[in-house]
Amino acid sequence: MTTNAFLADCRARLAFDLLSNTWNAVVLWALRDGPRRPVELREQIGGISSKVLTETLRRLQSNGLVDRQAHPGVPPRVEYRLTALGRTLLAPIDAVGAWAFEHGDEVMAAQEAECNATHSPSERVQASPTDECASEGE
Repeated sequence: MTTNAFLADCRARLAFDLLSNTWNAVVLWALRDGPRRPVELREQIGGISSKVLTETLRRLQSNGLVDRQAHPGVPPRVEYRLTALGRTLLAPIDAVGAWAFEHGDEVMAAQEAECNATHSPSERVQASPTDECASEGE
C-alpha cells in the first residue's frame, strides 16, 4: 500500500473514507462511553433513521471498529460497543469536533455569503434547513 494520499490504495484514503461518512463518526462518538442498544443510539443521535443506523453499525462492524454482542432472552437484546481499534478514532473525531467549534461560525458565514451572492432572496427563503442556502430563521 502506498503513502500517497491521492492514490486509491493509500491507507490515508481509508481513514478519509471512514470519517467522510457523517454517521460513522457520530455513531463512534455515541459509543465512546460504553455499549449501547440500537434504540438507545437512535434516542441519543438526532436525525438518524433506524435503517441508516443499522447500515452504519454494519459498516463500522465490517471495518473492525464496532463489536456486536447479542444477549439471549425474550426479547433478544443486541448491544454495540467500540473495539480497541474503534477507540483509536475517538481522538481524531474529537480534534475535528474541536475544529468545528472553533471555526464553525466562519464556515457558516462563508456559506451564507456564497448563498447570498448566488441565489435570489426568494430562493433562500424556500430552502429547507438542510439546504445550503436555508435562511437562518428556519
